[in-house]
Amino acid sequence: MAERRILVTGAASGIGAAACRLLAAPGVTIAVHTRSNREGAERTAAAVREKGGMAHLVLGDLEDAAAPARIVAEAAVALGGLDVLVANAGFADRTPIAQLTAEAFARSQAVIAQGFLALAQAAASHLAAGQESRLIAVSSFVAHVFRTDTPTFPASAAAKAAVEALVKALAIEWAPKITVNAVVPGYTRKDAGAHRALTDAQWQETLARIPLRRLGEPEDVAAGITFLASPAARYVTGQLLHVDGGIAV
Repeated sequence: MAERRILVTGAASGIGAAACRLLAAPGVTIAVHTRSNREGAERTAAAVREKGGMAHLVLGDLEDAAAPARIVAEAAVALGGLDVLVANAGFADRTPIAQLTAEAFARSQAVIAQGFLALAQAAASHLAAGQESRLIAVSSFVAHVFRTDTPTFPASAAAKAAVEALVKALAIEWAPKITVNAVVPGYTRKDAGAHRALTDAQWQETLARIPLRRLGEPEDVAAGITFLASPAARYVTGQLLHVDGGIAV
């Protein structure tokens, strides 16, 4: 993949960092975004450079309404344009509905759904001027799996469902110039030391409910992102690519 200019949000660790590593190659320049984990973002940038790519750091909190436009603008200037935007930044909230406050629900919507919309709006003109342009969202299985034996994430599920609806709407509005898709990860292994929504015991119980009997690795999801960003996905738009070991079947 040559001469690609890519912005990946939430790229200091996990899926975002893995996506940067897989997308990196000579001729590829990646804007590595993080809210505040500069050390992790520097590691990701170093990995990109080791594979012959170029990397720039971009910091910003998507909870700040002004941040998405600034993040995209900084990335476009640093990269000389934009061909691919991977909207990965987010967080999980497992609070049951009975205890879910209006403020907590609004935060999930602001960071995940509104953050994605604002990034897309800010990137639209840059992607339209790019080559083989792609917008790729990272959703979650929590918007699809609701079972009594599986933890639910009501606020996160609602926000991710909104992202998926926006993906489909944008795919129509931005065709034929830009493809818009989402990957939908299942339970995915976290980096050592990262915040985890489930305990070790809950993770072990979860394995029995995953048909492939293992947690996903960040690289598994990153492989889906890499495909959607590639020329091979030129006829794919408005789609949800589930990378979840079969849990949403």
